[in-house]
Amino acid sequence: MPNKKHQKIDNENLVQPLIALCPLPEIAQSVAAPPYDVLSSDEARIMAKGNPHSFLHISKPEIDLEKTISPFDQSVYLKADENFRNMLQIGSLIRDSSPCYYIYRMNMKGHSQTGLVAVSPVSAYNENRIKRHELTRPDKEDDRVKQIDSVNAQTGPVLVVHKPRKEITFILKEITIGRPLYDVKFDNGVTHTLWRVDDLPLIEKINSAYGSLKEMYIADGHHRSAAASRITKMRQAKNPKHEGDEPYNFFLTVSFSTDELQILDYNRVVRDLNNLTPEKFLNELNKNFTMTQENGPVRPDGSNVFGMYIGGNWYRLEMKAQAMITASAVDKLDVQLLTELILKPLLDIGDLRTDPRIDFVGGVRGLGELESRVNTGGWSVAFSLYPTSINELMVIADAGEVMPPKSTWFEPKLADGLVSYPLY
Repeated sequence: MPNKKHQKIDNENLVQPLIALCPLPEIAQSVAAPPYDVLSSDEARIMAKGNPHSFLHISKPEIDLEKTISPFDQSVYLKADENFRNMLQIGSLIRDSSPCYYIYRMNMKGHSQTGLVAVSPVSAYNENRIKRHELTRPDKEDDRVKQIDSVNAQTGPVLVVHKPRKEITFILKEITIGRPLYDVKFDNGVTHTLWRVDDLPLIEKINSAYGSLKEMYIADGHHRSAAASRITKMRQAKNPKHEGDEPYNFFLTVSFSTDELQILDYNRVVRDLNNLTPEKFLNELNKNFTMTQENGPVRPDGSNVFGMYIGGNWYRLEMKAQAMITASAVDKLDVQLLTELILKPLLDIGDLRTDPRIDFVGGVRGLGELESRVNTGGWSVAFSLYPTSINELMVIADAGEVMPPKSTWFEPKLADGLVSYPLY
């Protein structure tokens, strides 16, 4: 039976146990899916074909409707609810009988990171104790609100990070000695391993270890966290008996220590040269950059260095001293320097969030993807960047500043479907 209450709210603790919905261990491999926002609808259709358990039927429900239907049509959200109810009815997803924590480990090509699946108070997000560093797009935020409201659950976790704590490392190591609940491997080679923690003394140890955290930082999931905040406000307004401990007052998070995170480059491709000839464009770049043509792909080895692919050639661009901008932490970011020194003045790319002439390529796709886009995809120039650091992210969040769009690409990505958070 659904619980009317969550548990006694502790406004000081940024993580709390949750009553989750999880797949049966024997079908976890079939249920688990990549995050909704890293696949196109066509890619999701192919991946979920012949697999009725795939969580893509919930996170990308348009795959079960006509291809002509917009992913934002109301019928899509109704289909998500129908598919979610069906998985509950047939027992593919099972509700925990009591609040639990989950320990979540991801392994990818020798990189490993271990974190905690929990719920965090929406009040901590509203009060900026769970800090953000990006602006959200209204259309994407609206989409997440409709999806959460339709299925009455949060089905995509928010990736948050915290500064290292020895006591946290110790308790996670202690728990993960035991046998895991799930051990799922995706086609991209990433392994997702989870342990359930339902033992009350262990839960108390986790509460104590994480209790010293005064702030956490959103790494990936700004739209999901903003949507959760809106859901709380909506449901509070509709509930005359609101007390503050209802499930809708929390949102699903997976928290990792900053020293375990892996941030890859987030590169850019531009459709045209803004009516400049390639020769004129290269000449303009010489004003602010020392430019060297290279024999192969250029992966920047430090800040203030960029790779550029144009006309079948790779160039290394190193900023000249007079081009340095030092007004704020944001201005020092390579993603912002590229915008201010090249994209805006030379290519007339104004708003990176809305301009159709620019696109963003995650570093996991490799520099070969940049070459392919320019050679055969109709794009004119590509730029490779040095990854933004987690310390830069925290400095900007602490200052209340906003990073440019698509500044960070975290890899590996959390899976959808292994832990969901019902709001009832």
